[in-house]
Amino acid sequence: MNRSSEGVLVRIRAGGVALEGNLAIPPGATGVVAFAHGSGSSRYSPRNRAVAGALREGGLATLLLDLLTAEEEAVDDETAHLRFDIDLLADRLVDATDWLGEAEETRGLPVGYFGASTGGGAALVAAARRPNVVRAVVSRGGRPDLAGAALARVRAPTLLIVGGADHVVLELNGEALERLRCEKKLEVVTGATHLFEEPGALEEVARLARDWYLRHLAQGAVPRPSRTRESELPS
Repeated sequence: MNRSSEGVLVRIRAGGVALEGNLAIPPGATGVVAFAHGSGSSRYSPRNRAVAGALREGGLATLLLDLLTAEEEAVDDETAHLRFDIDLLADRLVDATDWLGEAEETRGLPVGYFGASTGGGAALVAAARRPNVVRAVVSRGGRPDLAGAALARVRAPTLLIVGGADHVVLELNGEALERLRCEKKLEVVTGATHLFEEPGALEEVARLARDWYLRHLAQGAVPRPSRTRESELPS
Protein backbone atom coordinates (compact mmCIF):
# COMPACT_ATOMS: atom_id res chain seq x y z
CA MET A 1 0.00 0.00 0.00
CA ASN A 2 1.19 3.48 -0.67
CA ARG A 3 1.69 6.04 2.02
CA SER A 4 -1.48 8.01 1.32
CA SER A 5 -3.67 4.89 1.63
CA GLU A 6 -2.15 4.02 5.00
CA GLY A 7 -3.02 7.39 6.49
CA VAL A 8 -1.17 9.75 8.77
CA LEU A 9 1.02 9.39 11.82
CA VAL A 10 -0.79 10.17 15.07
CA ARG A 11 0.45 10.25 18.64
CA ILE A 12 -1.97 9.50 21.44
CA ARG A 13 -1.34 10.10 25.13
CA ALA A 14 -2.20 6.99 27.12
CA GLY A 15 -1.22 6.18 30.68
CA GLY A 16 1.68 8.61 30.75
CA VAL A 17 3.21 7.51 27.45
CA ALA A 18 2.78 8.54 23.83
CA LEU A 19 1.51 5.79 21.55
CA GLU A 20 2.08 5.96 17.80
CA GLY A 21 -0.43 4.91 15.20
CA ASN A 22 -1.56 5.35 11.62
CA LEU A 23 -5.00 6.85 11.10
CA ALA A 24 -6.61 6.54 7.67
CA ILE A 25 -10.07 7.88 6.85
CA PRO A 26 -11.59 7.13 3.45
CA PRO A 27 -14.15 9.57 2.01
CA GLY A 28 -17.57 9.16 3.62
CA ALA A 29 -16.32 6.83 6.35
CA THR A 30 -19.16 5.20 8.31
CA GLY A 31 -17.10 3.97 11.26
CA VAL A 32 -13.57 3.66 12.61
CA VAL A 33 -11.83 0.43 13.61
CA ALA A 34 -8.97 0.48 16.12
CA PHE A 35 -6.51 -2.41 15.81
CA ALA A 36 -5.15 -4.00 18.99
CA HIS A 37 -2.03 -5.86 17.95
CA GLY A 38 -1.04 -9.05 19.67
CA SER A 39 2.02 -10.98 20.66
CA GLY A 40 5.23 -9.50 19.31
CA SER A 41 3.38 -7.49 16.67
CA SER A 42 2.98 -3.81 15.80
CA ARG A 43 1.12 -1.48 13.47
CA TYR A 44 3.47 -2.68 10.73
CA SER A 45 2.05 -6.22 10.87
CA PRO A 46 1.48 -7.18 7.21
CA ARG A 47 -1.57 -9.24 8.17
CA ASN A 48 -3.32 -6.45 10.04
CA ARG A 49 -2.34 -3.92 7.38
CA ALA A 50 -3.93 -6.16 4.75
CA VAL A 51 -7.14 -6.41 6.77
CA ALA A 52 -7.12 -2.65 7.39
CA GLY A 53 -6.82 -2.03 3.65
CA ALA A 54 -9.87 -4.19 2.99
CA LEU A 55 -11.84 -2.32 5.66
CA ARG A 56 -10.98 1.03 4.08
CA GLU A 57 -12.17 -0.27 0.74
CA GLY A 58 -15.46 -0.92 2.51
CA GLY A 59 -15.65 2.70 3.69
CA LEU A 60 -14.31 2.25 7.22
CA ALA A 61 -11.58 4.35 8.82
CA THR A 62 -8.74 2.47 10.52
CA LEU A 63 -6.39 3.20 13.40
CA LEU A 64 -3.38 0.89 13.40
CA LEU A 65 -2.02 1.51 16.87
CA ASP A 66 1.04 0.35 18.79
CA LEU A 67 -0.13 -0.33 22.34
CA LEU A 68 3.49 -0.52 23.52
CA THR A 69 6.19 2.11 23.08
CA ALA A 70 9.40 1.27 21.19
CA GLU A 71 11.23 0.91 24.50
CA GLU A 72 8.56 -1.41 25.87
CA GLU A 73 8.62 -3.45 22.67
CA ALA A 74 12.35 -3.97 23.11
CA VAL A 75 11.80 -5.26 26.64
CA ASP A 76 8.89 -7.43 25.54
CA ASP A 77 11.00 -8.99 22.79
CA GLU A 78 13.21 -10.35 25.58
CA THR A 79 10.59 -11.21 28.22
CA ALA A 80 7.26 -11.59 26.35
CA HIS A 81 5.55 -10.31 29.50
CA LEU A 82 3.96 -7.04 28.42
CA ARG A 83 2.07 -8.61 25.54
CA PHE A 84 0.20 -10.66 28.16
CA ASP A 85 -0.50 -7.67 30.42
CA ILE A 86 -4.11 -7.48 29.30
CA ASP A 87 -5.09 -4.75 31.76
CA LEU A 88 -2.27 -2.51 30.53
CA LEU A 89 -3.16 -3.06 26.88
CA ALA A 90 -6.87 -2.55 27.54
CA ASP A 91 -6.23 0.67 29.49
CA ARG A 92 -4.32 2.09 26.55
CA LEU A 93 -6.92 0.98 24.05
CA VAL A 94 -9.59 2.74 26.14
CA ASP A 95 -7.48 5.93 26.09
CA ALA A 96 -7.18 5.64 22.32
CA THR A 97 -10.95 5.15 22.08
CA ASP A 98 -11.56 8.31 24.09
CA TRP A 99 -9.12 10.13 21.78
CA LEU A 100 -11.08 8.98 18.73
CA GLY A 101 -14.22 10.39 20.30
CA GLU A 102 -12.58 13.78 20.80
CA ALA A 103 -10.53 14.17 17.60
CA GLU A 104 -12.19 16.32 14.96
CA GLU A 105 -11.47 13.78 12.23
CA THR A 106 -13.22 10.87 13.98
CA ARG A 107 -15.69 12.46 16.38
CA GLY A 108 -19.14 10.97 15.80
CA LEU A 109 -17.91 7.85 14.04
CA PRO A 110 -19.02 4.52 15.59
CA VAL A 111 -16.02 2.63 16.99
CA GLY A 112 -15.06 -0.99 16.43
CA TYR A 113 -12.09 -3.04 17.63
CA PHE A 114 -10.00 -5.58 15.74
CA GLY A 115 -7.86 -7.70 18.05
CA ALA A 116 -5.19 -10.21 17.09
CA SER A 117 -3.61 -12.80 19.41
CA THR A 118 -3.42 -11.34 22.94
CA GLY A 119 -4.87 -8.14 21.49
CA GLY A 120 -8.15 -10.03 21.17
CA GLY A 121 -8.36 -10.31 24.96
CA ALA A 122 -7.41 -6.66 25.41
CA ALA A 123 -10.05 -5.55 22.89
CA LEU A 124 -12.78 -7.38 24.78
CA VAL A 125 -11.73 -5.94 28.14
CA ALA A 126 -11.69 -2.44 26.62
CA ALA A 127 -15.10 -3.03 25.03
CA ALA A 128 -16.50 -4.00 28.42
CA ARG A 129 -15.15 -0.72 29.84
CA ARG A 130 -16.74 1.39 27.08
CA PRO A 131 -20.06 -0.40 26.47
CA ASN A 132 -21.81 2.72 25.16
CA VAL A 133 -19.05 3.55 22.69
CA VAL A 134 -17.74 0.32 21.16
CA ARG A 135 -20.21 -1.06 18.65
CA ALA A 136 -18.42 -4.17 17.36
CA VAL A 137 -15.42 -6.40 18.10
CA VAL A 138 -13.61 -8.82 15.80
CA SER A 139 -10.86 -11.15 17.02
CA ARG A 140 -8.47 -12.82 14.54
CA GLY A 141 -6.70 -15.85 15.95
CA GLY A 142 -7.15 -14.10 19.28
CA ARG A 143 -7.07 -15.03 22.91
CA PRO A 144 -10.51 -13.89 24.14
CA ASP A 145 -10.10 -16.21 27.10
CA LEU A 146 -7.55 -13.73 28.49
CA ALA A 147 -10.39 -11.24 28.99
CA GLY A 148 -11.49 -13.31 31.98
CA ALA A 149 -14.50 -12.00 33.90
CA ALA A 150 -14.87 -9.08 31.48
CA LEU A 151 -16.31 -11.46 28.86
CA ALA A 152 -19.69 -11.46 30.59
CA ARG A 153 -19.78 -7.64 30.55
CA VAL A 154 -19.12 -7.17 26.83
CA ARG A 155 -22.13 -5.65 25.05
CA ALA A 156 -20.64 -5.08 21.60
CA PRO A 157 -21.48 -7.73 18.98
CA THR A 158 -18.40 -9.95 18.84
CA LEU A 159 -17.03 -12.07 16.01
CA LEU A 160 -14.30 -14.62 16.76
CA ILE A 161 -12.34 -15.80 13.70
CA VAL A 162 -10.07 -18.81 14.13
CA GLY A 163 -8.15 -21.06 11.78
CA GLY A 164 -9.49 -24.59 11.59
CA ALA A 165 -5.98 -26.00 12.03
CA ASP A 166 -5.22 -23.75 15.01
CA HIS A 167 -6.51 -26.39 17.40
CA VAL A 168 -5.56 -25.01 20.82
CA VAL A 169 -6.72 -21.46 20.02
CA LEU A 170 -9.92 -22.83 18.49
CA GLU A 171 -10.72 -24.64 21.72
CA LEU A 172 -9.99 -21.51 23.79
CA ASN A 173 -12.23 -19.43 21.54
CA GLY A 174 -15.05 -21.94 21.87
CA GLU A 175 -14.84 -21.71 25.65
CA ALA A 176 -14.78 -17.89 25.53
CA LEU A 177 -17.79 -17.86 23.19
CA GLU A 178 -19.83 -19.65 25.84
CA ARG A 179 -19.01 -16.93 28.37
CA LEU A 180 -20.00 -14.01 26.15
CA ARG A 181 -23.51 -12.63 26.77
CA CYS A 182 -23.68 -10.32 23.74
CA GLU A 183 -24.49 -11.03 20.10
CA LYS A 184 -21.69 -13.38 19.14
CA LYS A 185 -20.41 -15.69 16.44
CA LEU A 186 -17.47 -18.02 15.88
CA GLU A 187 -16.21 -18.33 12.31
CA VAL A 188 -13.71 -21.09 11.50
CA VAL A 189 -11.56 -20.63 8.40
CA THR A 190 -11.11 -24.17 7.13
CA GLY A 191 -7.51 -25.36 6.94
CA ALA A 192 -6.01 -22.12 8.23
CA THR A 193 -3.28 -22.07 10.87
CA HIS A 194 -2.66 -19.39 13.49
CA LEU A 195 -1.22 -16.76 11.14
CA PHE A 196 -3.69 -17.42 8.30
CA GLU A 197 -0.81 -17.80 5.84
CA GLU A 198 -2.61 -20.30 3.62
CA PRO A 199 -3.84 -19.10 0.18
CA GLY A 200 -7.07 -17.15 0.55
CA ALA A 201 -7.21 -17.44 4.34
CA LEU A 202 -6.41 -13.82 5.17
CA GLU A 203 -8.75 -12.62 2.45
CA GLU A 204 -11.51 -14.61 4.12
CA VAL A 205 -10.68 -12.99 7.46
CA ALA A 206 -10.89 -9.55 5.88
CA ARG A 207 -14.24 -10.34 4.23
CA LEU A 208 -15.76 -11.66 7.45
CA ALA A 209 -14.50 -8.69 9.46
CA ARG A 210 -15.65 -6.12 6.92
CA ASP A 211 -19.14 -7.61 6.75
CA TRP A 212 -19.39 -7.66 10.55
CA TYR A 213 -18.37 -4.03 10.90
CA LEU A 214 -20.58 -2.81 8.07
CA ARG A 215 -23.51 -4.54 9.71
CA HIS A 216 -22.90 -3.05 13.16
CA LEU A 217 -21.13 0.28 12.57
CA ALA A 218 -22.85 1.81 9.58
CA GLN A 219 -26.03 2.98 11.31
CA GLY A 220 -25.90 6.39 12.94
CA ALA A 221 -22.49 7.35 11.61
CA VAL A 222 -21.53 10.92 10.78
CA PRO A 223 -19.38 10.65 7.60
CA ARG A 224 -15.99 12.34 7.75
CA PRO A 225 -13.68 13.57 4.97
CA SER A 226 -10.54 11.64 4.11
CA ARG A 227 -7.23 12.58 5.72
CA THR A 228 -4.07 11.57 3.88
CA ARG A 229 -1.46 14.23 4.60
CA GLU A 230 1.11 13.27 7.25
CA SER A 231 0.73 15.22 10.45
CA GLU A 232 0.55 14.89 14.19
CA LEU A 233 -2.93 15.28 15.57
CA PRO A 234 -3.48 16.85 18.99
CA SER A 235 -3.09 14.45 21.91
